Amino acid sequence: MAAASFDVGVASLDRGARIAVATLVDGRATDASVHASAHVAADPRLTRPGVRIVWQDAKAVVPLLLDAGVGLDRVRDLRLVHRILVEARGLAAEERWARSLRGEAEGLFSLAPEAEPVEALAEQLAAQEAAIAADAGLRMLAAAESMGAVIAVELSRQGLPFDRAAHDALLTEALGERPVGVGAAARPRRMEALAAEVRDALAAPALNPDSPQEVLKALRRAGLDVASTARWELREHEHPAVAPLIEYKHLARLHTANGWAWAQRWARTDAQGRMRLAIEYVPGGVVTGRWATEGSGAMQIARQIRGAVAAEPGMRLVVADAAQLEPRALAAIARDEALADAGRGTDLYQGLVDRGVVDTRQHAKIGMLGALYGGTTGESALVLPRLALAYPRALAVVEGAARAGERRERVRTWLGRTSPVPPRWRDDERGGRQARAWGRFTRNFVVQGTAAEWALAWMAGVRRAIRDVDGAALVCFLHDEVIVQAPEGSADAVAEAVRSAAAEAGRLLFGRFPIDFPVQTAVVGDWGQAKD
Repeated sequence: MAAASFDVGVASLDRGARIAVATLVDGRATDASVHASAHVAADPRLTRPGVRIVWQDAKAVVPLLLDAGVGLDRVRDLRLVHRILVEARGLAAEERWARSLRGEAEGLFSLAPEAEPVEALAEQLAAQEAAIAADAGLRMLAAAESMGAVIAVELSRQGLPFDRAAHDALLTEALGERPVGVGAAARPRRMEALAAEVRDALAAPALNPDSPQEVLKALRRAGLDVASTARWELREHEHPAVAPLIEYKHLARLHTANGWAWAQRWARTDAQGRMRLAIEYVPGGVVTGRWATEGSGAMQIARQIRGAVAAEPGMRLVVADAAQLEPRALAAIARDEALADAGRGTDLYQGLVDRGVVDTRQHAKIGMLGALYGGTTGESALVLPRLALAYPRALAVVEGAARAGERRERVRTWLGRTSPVPPRWRDDERGGRQARAWGRFTRNFVVQGTAAEWALAWMAGVRRAIRDVDGAALVCFLHDEVIVQAPEGSADAVAEAVRSAAAEAGRLLFGRFPIDFPVQTAVVGDWGQAKD
């Protein structure tokens, strides 16, 4: 017989030195007590079967609970769920529940907001429960979003295993030797050689290739009719400057986004003496529910330097990638069994080719991306009618979401995350463009948001599955990809657990609908060894 559930609120006091604990019942906080943070696990309510631990903001209290050894299995993050319910249920928006709390004071005169007392937690929890009412989808979303907040804290505390020497070697191979100095001298050797080649080709010896305005003027003086320096536009022209300029831009992005300065800032030795890439995850940082990161740009680590993300001695990385997540989520939302069947046990895009829907895998990918993001030109426009004929239910979902957005209506993900109130636009040509742009947003909101919900359920499943594997830990999440570091002898079992968690996440969200969420796993020494 399952244990009866009950809610316990926790609030940090005195900048985290103490934690208040109280039982939350019907909007009231009862039996409140205060503990030194290091000893809060001694409160028996926090370990009773069926407990749901409730807080204002995970960043302020979860690190304290983890340090004290409190297990976190059922939780409610009032800040994150408040944000969902304001849009989905019209819950009264309050600034105190929208603001983020810092886990630690940043200095003597820090103005970080104080946590709300346990009495306020009880009141907000009651308001949220009334707003959710009998909506099973929103209840599941609230639980998943809240557990996501815990996972984000755990990921940030773990950091990403990082090898500074490997990073330096990979950058040197791609860019040339590390630069010294400032200005032009700060460019790596290979980049500076490409810059010189561009200057010679454009007869512009003083050209700064990092200035789009200067480059655009130089290109036009050389006779190229270009409106921008975008790579796709440059490729349409034949000129000796084009190839080195495109290559320079590619390397410059790597140098800026993931170069030596980036590693110097974000790679650091943790308290255990391990080199880690510091990543501050932001659950629900995108309006669709997708995660974001602060500072390090870890959601866009360039493939050229992924080999620097390396397992420690005696450990392996289990890299897991959910293939074609958004198209599969669309099939599940639409209950389109034909589209689901195309991806069963195989690459979904190849499945479309095998069924004669399109001619090539590339066409399948282009067409599906057009359906998801509103592509109406080029190859996408040619392929979309074939997809609509083969999978009318799936295409009707995204088309319906787009038309709803154009009418200024709001749309929902599978579990109930709701798109924001659209801006107002005039009934004229410009307003028509704005309406269509908003329609493209709502078209994708439904699918991307549902995929984000599946990813939350997947991560929670992985977390449960590896909890008893000594030394195993989630160390990275990138939308549809997770990385677990595990002991060498346990890595294969962890890979199987990650795949099983993906299947379970599909069942949890979509019930008995026959949709596969295949996960490709690779057990490797470094991230760069994982195949695309």
